Amino acid sequence: MKVKKLISVLLAAGMIATVAAGCGGSGGEGGSGGAKTLRIGDNWGSSHPMAAALDNVFKTQIEEQTNGELTVEVYHDGLLGDETNLWQSVRDGAVDFVVVGTPMNQEFSEMLISDWPFLYRDLEHAKNVWTGEVADEVTADFNEFFPEVELLSWGPNSARTFSSSKPLTCVDDFAGQKFRMPNNPIHIGIVEDLGASAQVIGLGELFTALETGTVDGQDNGMVTIVDQSFQEVQSYLYETNHIIATLEIIANKATMDSLTEEQQTIVRDAAKAAAVQAWDDYIASIDEDRATIEEAGVTVTQLTDEEREKMIAAIQPTIDELLEQNADWAPDLIAKIDAVQ
Repeated sequence: MKVKKLISVLLAAGMIATVAAGCGGSGGEGGSGGAKTLRIGDNWGSSHPMAAALDNVFKTQIEEQTNGELTVEVYHDGLLGDETNLWQSVRDGAVDFVVVGTPMNQEFSEMLISDWPFLYRDLEHAKNVWTGEVADEVTADFNEFFPEVELLSWGPNSARTFSSSKPLTCVDDFAGQKFRMPNNPIHIGIVEDLGASAQVIGLGELFTALETGTVDGQDNGMVTIVDQSFQEVQSYLYETNHIIATLEIIANKATMDSLTEEQQTIVRDAAKAAAVQAWDDYIASIDEDRATIEEAGVTVTQLTDEEREKMIAAIQPTIDELLEQNADWAPDLIAKIDAVQ
């Protein structure tokens, strides 16, 4: 982990020098085409399905279909900044493309849908939602609200699960435990409804917090648990899949406008293809990630239908508050999501 961070710092230093030479990767007059280098950043290790899709689909497809006129540089592991910084950078044009979750959900509340608890029947349902007409509708609203960017596609973050160093095999086990949660009122509300306490800690500091017992557990997808090696410092995993979160590929609008119409189409198609590939790879990775976690000695418990209903009942105060605060859009959008087959 320390070596990985050192490499990240060195690479970031080189990147900063590049950015200092000129913000944005378009390097040309609007719509003029020509050779350009485009930068995209995320916060994930290269093994995450969404990160891998950037390397294997987004970058490859754009470079091949533009005959090398467009070159894509991919920066993983937060090399271009954390999620908040990435979001601001793509708005400012300092970065051409980013992959982020929902750092903008306090500005544009419709993005709270990405963190809505128990919204989908399963992962295939979530994939169909975010690669179909519902995604197109939310994308249109997003792009109207943020005209300086263009949301290109919706990929998977992960289906969130809970892990702990203390027994965690049923809903009643949450009581009295301390969980690291992201700085998101939905996530914090869920864990507090379950009788546990929440502590906001950055992902980069989470391994140490778990190792030292600052917190008992955390919630993330199994893909993140494996990527961050949390199975080394946790003893139990409760496969609740309580939130199936998304990651969005977002472009700077000025960068897109600097491309020819043909190049813009290639970029948009590559973003959609990358998202579909990431969903497929993520769904296929679940069993392998679970096996890796179990091989580390972690007790994995899958949520039964009975416990699922018990958990939904327990977190109903958070769900009710979400519905009340977002009554202008949430009921209608949830109904559309539920209708997706």
